[in-house]
Amino acid sequence: MRPSMLRSVYSAVSRSSSKLVRRGYATEPVPERKVAILGAAGGIGQPLSLLMKLNPLVSSLSLYDIGGTPGVAADVSHINSRSEVAGYQGEEELGKALEGADVVIIPAGVPRKPGMTRDDLFNINAGIVKSLCTAIAKYCPHALVNMISNPVNSTVPIAAEVFKKAGTYDEKRLFGVTTLDVVRAKTFYAGKANVPVAEVNVPVVGGHAGVTILPLFSQATPKANLSDDYIKALTKRTQEGGTEVVEAKAGKGSATLSMAYAGAIFADACLKGLNGVPDVVECSYVQSNIIADLPFFASKVRIGKNGVEEILGLGPLSDFEQQGLENLKSELKSSIEKGIKFASQ
Repeated sequence: MRPSMLRSVYSAVSRSSSKLVRRGYATEPVPERKVAILGAAGGIGQPLSLLMKLNPLVSSLSLYDIGGTPGVAADVSHINSRSEVAGYQGEEELGKALEGADVVIIPAGVPRKPGMTRDDLFNINAGIVKSLCTAIAKYCPHALVNMISNPVNSTVPIAAEVFKKAGTYDEKRLFGVTTLDVVRAKTFYAGKANVPVAEVNVPVVGGHAGVTILPLFSQATPKANLSDDYIKALTKRTQEGGTEVVEAKAGKGSATLSMAYAGAIFADACLKGLNGVPDVVECSYVQSNIIADLPFFASKVRIGKNGVEEILGLGPLSDFEQQGLENLKSELKSSIEKGIKFASQ
């Protein structure tokens, strides 16, 4: 998955997973795992389907969309990797796509356009998410659900409410994918700190939109003595990374390729957790009690066989980060309440 080594994409994806699989399963075969992607024919869905086809932990790859999925499925099915691929299209085939899924990834929805905020996407994407989660509750209620559809700050609470109504809700199995914020923070930090990006780790907490995205550069490793101005600039760029891409594409798309990469990284973590690999930790937007009055919050979580095993604390914050935390609370609370209200209608 190293962008500078196109010819080694498959081997690079395989390396990190297979090494951990060997460590956790010295004498056992890799478990059978079905991954379903809902919205597989879209701008995120297609590259995400490619990356998940390359993941050796996936034995069955189920691709669903309202149209165009058979072509995507046929295309990626020719890749000589482990997983069998099936494509499904139209609401009448959604159940088949979901049956037996261990992990469901949801990138379905419309992308942002210039001048459009994540909140502008709400009415369209919220309806799509509500419908898809109703089907998940029926056909694969125990799957780990990875929510990519924006606005994540609201769509995760929508999913939770849908699952509650269906009597299938397990807060340990619902994840908002905020990995792209982490990916951006790592990349931007490495550039300024002049350190190898592969060695960088930066926790990102809060939510997944604008000011609610709070990278904790004070906890970044390797340590670098960056000025306050650099930290503020890096924070702002991380928060506005999506807008940067939307504007650069001049109305012809949003962050699809980097989001697909981030989605694949997080799904891989979920698969490793399900397979019993120890110490799988990623940042994710989940049901949480870390912050009072915010029932959902992104932080580092430990992922295991049942989903979220442990929600890790924020750790020490700088004064700048503490102020950022205070600044995000009202907007994040409003987004959560908006999602819950929509789901109850």
